[in-house]
Amino acid sequence: MCGGRYVLVGLLSVSLFATVPVDAGKSDVLRETGSAFSEIAKQALPAVVFIDVETTVEVPRYHSRNPLEQFFGRGYRGYQQEEPETQKYHQQGQGSGFIISKDGYILTNNHVVNDADRITVTLGDGREFDAKLIGADPKTEVALIKIEDGDELPVIELGDSDALDVGEWVLAAGNPFGLSQTITAGIVSAKGRDEVGIAEYGSFIQTDAAINPGNSGGPLLDIDGKAIGINTAIYTRTGGYMGIGFAIPINQAITIKDQLIKHGKVSRSVLGVYIQEVDEDLAKSFGLEETGGILINQVLEESAAAEAGLKEGDIVVEMNGSKVEKLSVFRSRVASTPPNSKLDLKVFRNGKYKNISAITKEMEGEEGAVAAEGGSERYDKLGATVESLESEAARRLGYEDLEGVLVTEVEQGSPAWRAGLQPGQVITSVDRQPVESVREFKEMLAQSESGKILFLVTDGRSSRFVVATIEDD
Repeated sequence: MCGGRYVLVGLLSVSLFATVPVDAGKSDVLRETGSAFSEIAKQALPAVVFIDVETTVEVPRYHSRNPLEQFFGRGYRGYQQEEPETQKYHQQGQGSGFIISKDGYILTNNHVVNDADRITVTLGDGREFDAKLIGADPKTEVALIKIEDGDELPVIELGDSDALDVGEWVLAAGNPFGLSQTITAGIVSAKGRDEVGIAEYGSFIQTDAAINPGNSGGPLLDIDGKAIGINTAIYTRTGGYMGIGFAIPINQAITIKDQLIKHGKVSRSVLGVYIQEVDEDLAKSFGLEETGGILINQVLEESAAAEAGLKEGDIVVEMNGSKVEKLSVFRSRVASTPPNSKLDLKVFRNGKYKNISAITKEMEGEEGAVAAEGGSERYDKLGATVESLESEAARRLGYEDLEGVLVTEVEQGSPAWRAGLQPGQVITSVDRQPVESVREFKEMLAQSESGKILFLVTDGRSSRFVVATIEDD
C-alpha cells in the first residue's frame, strides 16, 4: 500500500503540472526582465575590473626562548631575551572596482587597496594594467586608483543615488571569490543604513543582491546600467552571503572622488552644533505635529551655525530640499559637503517654519582622508623617479624634517642625469617655487613640459641649484 501511495502522489503531481496553463503575458514580463539584465551586463561588465594587490607586512620573529622558564616558570626575568627580528611577508589581496573615466580613474573600496605596494588591474577583456593609488578616505571606505597609461577605456556611467527608491531592481557586479565578471540581481532593501559600523561617515544602501568576498569595490547598478553605489560589506555569521549587503551611495563617493582629484585630500564641513534626534515626546513638547527632524541643543560660538542665525531649540526638518530624520545621516551629509558650501535648512522654531542658509566651515583636525603620497612617480621626459618624503626610504635617510620630494632613480643620459640629479637627493623647489608633495611636483613639471627647469636640491647637508633642459618630443 505504501508503494502505491507514493506512485499515486507521483502520478497526481504529473497530472497537475501537465494541466496548469502557462500565462503567456507573465512569461513575456519575465523574458523582458531577463533581457534587461542581459543588456545591463553587456553594457557594464567591460568597465568592471579585477583588482589584485600585493602588500608587504613585517612579523616579529624570536630566535631564542628563555631556557630557565622550564625551572622557574614562564616569564622568569633572570634571563635577557633577545630583541625580536622582523621578517617580511608578501600578502596577496583581491577585490573589484569600476572605471569611471576613459583615461583610467577607478572607484573601489579603501580596504581593497589600503597599504598596497603594488596594484594590478585586469579588465574584462583580459588586458592587465599597473595602477596607482590616487587617494583614499578610510572614514567613508572610498578609494580612487588610476590605470597607468589609460586611454579610451570602457566606462560606467554614474547615476543618482538620492533618486533611488526602496524596492527598485539593482544588480551587483564584481569578482566574488576571484570569479571575474559576475553579476547578481536583487532589490534595494533599505536606504540610509548608518548603524552598521562599516565606516565613520556612511549612509549605506542595503540590498539583497548577492555580494560576497571579492565583490568589494564593484558597482551596484540600477536598471539603466548606471552605478548608484559601491559594493562594500555584507552582514554575515558564516563569512558568506546571507541576504544582506551594503553599498556606498554613489553621490557620496563622487564628492570624495572630486576632492581627491582637485585638492589631494578630503576636507569635511561642520556647522558647529550639538544635536539629537526628535522622538514623539520631544515633538509634542516643541509643538511639532510629526516626529522626525534634528533638534539643536547647543550652538557653538563663532560657528557656521551661529553666523547663520541658528538657535538652541531649532528643529531642522529639511536640508537642501530633502527631509531630515536621522541624526547620523544628517551628520554624514553635513560632513561630506565641501567646506564653504551653502546649506539650505528648513527649521521649526516657536511653532513656525523658517528657511535659513548656512555656509559651512572646515572641520579642524581632520586626518586620514588624503591623497596617496607614499608611492613613486616616474617622469619620462625628465628621466627621474621621485617619491614622497613620507616614504620608508626617506625616513631611513633622515629626511623627516625636510619638505620636497625624494629622487629615487635617475636614467643615464636623461635631462635629470645631465643636470647632475642623483638618487638620494631631495628636490625642495621647482623654478624657485617650494614643492611639498609628489602631486605639487607633478603639477609644476606639467607647467614646464619643455625648456629649462631650475631645481633646488639638497643631500641633507648642503643645497645647490641645478638646471635640467627638457626638449620637446
